[in-house]
Amino acid sequence: MLKELAEVLSFRGRTDGGPFLEAIIEETPECIKIVGPDGSLLRMNGAGLRMIEAGSWVTVDGASTPSLIAEEDRDTWLANHGRICAGEKLSWQFDIVGLKGTRRHMETHAVPIQLEDGRTGQLAITRDVGERRQTELALQSANEQLDQLVKEQTKELERAASKLGETERNFRLLVKSVVDYAIYMLDIEGNVASWNEGAERAKGYSAGEIIGKHFSNFYTEEDRAAGLPELGLVTARTEGRWENEGWRVRKDGTRFWASVVIDAIREDGEVIGFAKVTRDITEKKAADERLRQAERLKAVGVFTGGAAHDFNNLLTAVLGSLELLRKRLPGDPRSLALLDNAVQGAKRGAALTQRMLAFARRQELKSESIDIGTMLAGMSDLLVQSVGPTVEVEMQISRDLPRVTTDQGQLENALLNLVVNARDAMPNGGKVSIAAKFLHGQAAVALDLTPGDYVCITVKDTGEGMDRETLGRVREPFFTTKGVGKGTGLGLSMVDGLVAQSGGRMRIESDPGKGTSVELCLPADEASKPDVAAPDAAVDAPASPIRKLRIMAVDDDALVLMNSVAMLEDLGHDVVEAASGSQALQVLELGEAIDLIITDQAMPGMTGVQLAEAVRERHPAMPIVLATGYAELPPGADTKMVRLAKPFTLGQLFQAVVQAIPPAPASP
Repeated sequence: MLKELAEVLSFRGRTDGGPFLEAIIEETPECIKIVGPDGSLLRMNGAGLRMIEAGSWVTVDGASTPSLIAEEDRDTWLANHGRICAGEKLSWQFDIVGLKGTRRHMETHAVPIQLEDGRTGQLAITRDVGERRQTELALQSANEQLDQLVKEQTKELERAASKLGETERNFRLLVKSVVDYAIYMLDIEGNVASWNEGAERAKGYSAGEIIGKHFSNFYTEEDRAAGLPELGLVTARTEGRWENEGWRVRKDGTRFWASVVIDAIREDGEVIGFAKVTRDITEKKAADERLRQAERLKAVGVFTGGAAHDFNNLLTAVLGSLELLRKRLPGDPRSLALLDNAVQGAKRGAALTQRMLAFARRQELKSESIDIGTMLAGMSDLLVQSVGPTVEVEMQISRDLPRVTTDQGQLENALLNLVVNARDAMPNGGKVSIAAKFLHGQAAVALDLTPGDYVCITVKDTGEGMDRETLGRVREPFFTTKGVGKGTGLGLSMVDGLVAQSGGRMRIESDPGKGTSVELCLPADEASKPDVAAPDAAVDAPASPIRKLRIMAVDDDALVLMNSVAMLEDLGHDVVEAASGSQALQVLELGEAIDLIITDQAMPGMTGVQLAEAVRERHPAMPIVLATGYAELPPGADTKMVRLAKPFTLGQLFQAVVQAIPPAPASP
């Protein structure tokens, strides 16, 4: 490449097309320079002058190049310069110090050049590569900068096109060195007139195979039928430029997503051809799509978590009111049946909000140390019953599996969900295989997991399987392949959220006609923590009383507040109401004697955590119960506060009060 450029710079016998090449050399963003055998600077383009901070060529004409090299790199530069003048071609890196003191890390590619006086000097293309030492920018920012770079380089070539001073052949040799961009010329009809190495690399054609052929060969059949190549030329001819992105076809038939710019080349105001720059941005397009998908799922997660919070508030009021109503209804069997039906409906709604929170990763997990083998053995009868007589269930559980830490109830629900999905994928019967194995260290890395030890549970069926498009969407919330009313579309989203919140990962493999395999990998608990029994979701208030308390209930939702007050009064306590954190503080400032505060977390103006912090500043010993359906609290929140999960029952409310203020010991 540099040898050919040397021919360009030393060519003095022809003038046709002269301004064209001269402008490209002058306007290219890389430094192009000629150095005499004694190290004197004989020629340098504008980019080079800017790199060394020279205002004009006059200020550096004949200057000593070594004086611009950083002191520690100067000996190496001089040695390499001598080798180049002796006939070698070299590439290396060094630092320069500009006339104003700016230091730059440079990469140069140099070849010997025969000067007009017969001596041998150095011809070099030098670029600033200091950015290689910096941390990569975020993906979107990097893509934007790359796009801007392409536009700037294209503009540089445009400006250069009107001024060049050498032949078209030498222009092709110059641009041939650019390998990241396909840069080539088209004649007035759109036939390829020049071809660089970047074009050969991107499209697979050698110059001999493509020069003289129409550039529409690179377009898909659909785009050719739609007249897209012709549109590009017409637009460039009338407007001066045409920019486009779309699929292009390589010689071997494979496709790539390309960013294309076509600029009209004019001479005396008349279009004589076109300059074309193409860049393969397939990876950028895929990365952008992944980013959009992640942002979309994040937005859905935020919405889902917020909606689940509102549902939890409503269900808290409904379930609490139904419990209180049961205690006041007469023993009419029909009335009690209707009441039980309403309670079951509310509990199903609560289960749905748990799935929504699991997808949004805001569900509070009751983590405990679980023996997977024991858990699966205990579920075997339930799993067999859930699939029916036409489906065989096979279990293969490795011995001596380490324990894992997660919410056992949620994990059991997730496995049951997967088995039911497998059953639905085998309407004519089949086989479900459930296996659990230990995954160690490097084996985990091979599966793209964070290094460590895992216990992996696999549910595999022999059902219909899924095509690639369906497989790519199964994690999406509310996406389901089941009929109307047969699925919420939150099943796999819930499973994925549970596993991720537990520090693991869900993997899915499926092929049409070959079945589906879902693998849940959970981090192994090497410490094998002792089992922690999860509280029963429907604990009844025990008969043993606790002393009567004066409790302040704080909630911005009037329905929830009214329900909480009624439940606390039913438990025998006096209750003070507050509809916000600030109102609760005002009550305390008035000197109200309060034994306990039960507060909602998500409130406008002041959250429950913020209220707790403000209360503790004035009353450090004040017991506080935080009622919330979310798993995560702000950093620095008091983790010792009693947590009451929404929606809650009368029994769960009683237990929270007891936990915050244990009952006084009975008198002897």
